[in-house]
Amino acid sequence: MKYYVGIDLGGTNIVAGVVDEEYNIIAKASTKTNCPRPEKEIADDMAKMALQAVENAGLTIDQIEWIGVGTPGIANSETGIIEYSNNLGFKDTPMVKYIQETIDKPVFIENDANAAAYGEFVAGAAKGAKNAVCITLGTGVGGGIIIDGKIYAGSNFAGAEIGHTVIEVDGAQCSCGRKGCFEAYSSATGLIRMTKEAMEQFPDSKLNEMASEKGKVTARTSFDCMRAGDKYAKDVVDKYIKYLAAGITNTINIFQPDILCIGGGVCNEGDPLLLPMKELVKKEVYTRNSPKNCEIVIAKLGNDAGIIGAAFIGRANKD
Repeated sequence: MKYYVGIDLGGTNIVAGVVDEEYNIIAKASTKTNCPRPEKEIADDMAKMALQAVENAGLTIDQIEWIGVGTPGIANSETGIIEYSNNLGFKDTPMVKYIQETIDKPVFIENDANAAAYGEFVAGAAKGAKNAVCITLGTGVGGGIIIDGKIYAGSNFAGAEIGHTVIEVDGAQCSCGRKGCFEAYSSATGLIRMTKEAMEQFPDSKLNEMASEKGKVTARTSFDCMRAGDKYAKDVVDKYIKYLAAGITNTINIFQPDILCIGGGVCNEGDPLLLPMKELVKKEVYTRNSPKNCEIVIAKLGNDAGIIGAAFIGRANKD
């Protein structure tokens, strides 16, 4: 049996996992990222978590084939340098070099959304596909693209930024600097913003009542109030689904994948989100009259997708 280490580097947590050749995570180790702090300190903690995960698995580092890292930002897989990550404050960070100063093993890096997409491709919802796209609806909208079984990163290693395609010209401000991005409307953050706007416009709605009871507004607030019969909440949900369907339709029209999988906490809403969204996509997608169309599915691996995908980046690069 062969073993690999995948590290999922996030703005909040560093999680390392030992993964066997059948895509099973057999042990993990994690610590807080504690940003902002020097990048070398973060890299040292990543190496420590990798070694801790190996120990937790009852293995030695000699039994590990390689280490893969999924990181936010632009990860140059050829040089091993994280060229830029606004969430982590990294700029031209020699991540592979830093980790190899502690662990003498091959180390590979990839964008975290690409790594998660590859995880779903080899072991999750996109398994068996030739071409796949994975979209994660979280704080932002992450994207990963698999073409002919390989991660598509683009000529500058910043491909698959699906969240930063515009679906509403001169629309809501996005953190990337543009206005009207898919991310500004279809992320959990975008849904919370639209919920708050409705609360201000309709102060007598259940939205305000529930937010007051819970002490905060979340991505669930509008869905919960819609289920409680609030028409203003339903308007928010309908608007959110309309924007989500538009972004997904655009993505399908460009890439025509076999499978498009979506993940993130919002997907836990299930049929009230998925059924109307799929219906809109079915009506709007360019290939709506084709006998074979892209299948839209829910991601299966959750937070493990990034670890599994990162662990097999070495194989993706070899292929």
